[in-house]
Amino acid sequence: MLNKIAFLGAGAMAEAIIAGVVQQGFIEPDKVMVTNKNDPEQLAQIKEKYQVEVNSEVKATIDQADVILLAMKPNDASSALAELKSFITKDVLILSVMAGVSTDYIAEQLAAPVAVVRVMPNTSAMIGQSATGLTKGVHATDEHMEIAKSLFETIGLVREVTEDEIHVITGLAGGGPAYFYYVIEALEDVSVELGLEKSLASDFIKQTILGAAQMLQVSSDDPATLRKKITSPAGTTEQGLLALDDYQVKLAFKQAIKQATNRSIELGKLLSE
Repeated sequence: MLNKIAFLGAGAMAEAIIAGVVQQGFIEPDKVMVTNKNDPEQLAQIKEKYQVEVNSEVKATIDQADVILLAMKPNDASSALAELKSFITKDVLILSVMAGVSTDYIAEQLAAPVAVVRVMPNTSAMIGQSATGLTKGVHATDEHMEIAKSLFETIGLVREVTEDEIHVITGLAGGGPAYFYYVIEALEDVSVELGLEKSLASDFIKQTILGAAQMLQVSSDDPATLRKKITSPAGTTEQGLLALDDYQVKLAFKQAIKQATNRSIELGKLLSE
């Protein structure tokens, strides 16, 4: 059992993880310490919602922590790691959810043989439904990976991936919920335009997506086969799919993942320059 987890950063991703690990009973709230220098109001809200401990000082936040989770913006990585360097011990496990920031960069900035595991979850962690990629840093052991895996398995699916692959996971799963919410916005808008009440449309959209996701989980058919099974020649579904093809929606989604992936790679390069 972990003695303490310290969160450096309290944005949306950090809150989702905090909510998940506390609500799933992985750790007691009083063993979670959170700091966020730029938004004390957010800290106060997190303390009230999850009954965790908060502090404005990095040193006090990480004191006696087994695990330190870095959840600041990538642009703040350099200054945050420079401050953390003064207090870090080699026995702690560093988990980083910073997009694009490599395990090597974190270890180099801390100037210590500290165990670093790079993590890419998504905000569905808040309800225990994250899809999380883990990348093992050079000083991280199998035991460290087991700790990281057990923590993030409380909030969803976990897979170990390479440092290169985690850029793709960032583009695919890290931002994935936002892509689906974007689609749902469009579906709600057109449903209202066509005469449905928004609440009715929302109910049907959510259940349709939930049903499709569960079908993918339980069926032995791949997505293309499932699609073909409900696409009758000259039918309504075929007409909808033809419209999606006309607007190159598949190409647009591919490009979204590629651009998000490339941005993750770019963020890492910017830090290294």
